[in-house]
Amino acid sequence: MTRYLIALVLSILIGYGLAEAWPLLIGPSLSIVSPIDNAPYPSGIVNVQGKTARAAALILNGVSIPHDQNGAFSSTLTFPLGGSILTFVATDRFGRSVTAARSIFVP
Repeated sequence: MTRYLIALVLSILIGYGLAEAWPLLIGPSLSIVSPIDNAPYPSGIVNVQGKTARAAALILNGVSIPHDQNGAFSSTLTFPLGGSILTFVATDRFGRSVTAARSIFVP
């Protein structure tokens, strides 16, 4: 009986530890709301929006983008005529990163 009780308590502690450590184990996440991939932007003005989780830094085409404590970011950018590729990279404090890309077109 004591052996089963100890096994149960250890299982609960291990499960709790894994649940608490899971965000650290999986690395950053990145969700881009805008711009929509392959969308035309006739004015050349693009509102970049999205959310990141567990990220220490967010980079767009080599330039840092600020994000709030909840990971939300928003910025308005102007692009020249033609096609452009936006490359987002979110990096956590351990150096792990996730990348997302969007293509836009200014006619």
